[in-house]
Amino acid sequence: MTQPTAALLIIGNEVLSGRTQDANLKFIATRLGELGIPLREVRVIPDVPETIIGTVNEVRARFTYVFTTGGIGPTHDDITSECISRAFGVPWEVHEESRRIMEADYARRDPPVAMNEARLRMATLPRGATPILCSETSAPGFVMGNVHVMAGVPRIMRSMFEVVAPTLQGGTPVKSRALHATGLLEGAIAAGLSAIQSRFPTLDIGSYPYYREGGNGVALVAKGTDEAALEAAAGEIAALIRADGKEPVEGEPAPA
Repeated sequence: MTQPTAALLIIGNEVLSGRTQDANLKFIATRLGELGIPLREVRVIPDVPETIIGTVNEVRARFTYVFTTGGIGPTHDDITSECISRAFGVPWEVHEESRRIMEADYARRDPPVAMNEARLRMATLPRGATPILCSETSAPGFVMGNVHVMAGVPRIMRSMFEVVAPTLQGGTPVKSRALHATGLLEGAIAAGLSAIQSRFPTLDIGSYPYYREGGNGVALVAKGTDEAALEAAAGEIAALIRADGKEPVEGEPAPA
């Protein structure tokens, strides 16, 4: 089968303003790679209906899977669900089973919580959507076509993602080989690294400088689905590092 691909839309004015720092991208990219679904595009977009609708319609036509985070809470600026409904051209209506689940959850709390109009928004989904029910909240995310709509709160998003992960049709898992060397300079190995990349066009080979109290250096990372090519490229990268008089170390450098 053709390798599936994915796009991520991070929705929220609070992210664009710097008020909230996104904490979901790394998790989603890593998990999708493990499933063999490379994340090919990420966009951060505002809580503007026309932008959400237009972007969703654009990327859902281009990628196998689309994931969104943010904008499915109870407040006035939580408009993702309604916009997905408009993008698909279907009514936005109360999903009765989701409403019942939320009401039961709220009734069990001490003290009980009322199912008011604001909370009812979280049980209002595009007609035909499949709810994503997770252990962290009774308020659902949902799947509409190839679009997976999840919460922006990281612990809830992770729980929702793990619910949908078994339903995704992955390809060959993306693997990586990393080597690093303290004292290595990008300018010294750039030409050689470019030559290695040209010999392994199916891999993504990146160069990432790091800065540590014990010395600065460069990490070189090869990613791809062909394990034989990864091993061969890693061998050439190690030779390139040694040719510069440095000793390659397996893996990423220790965190700063």
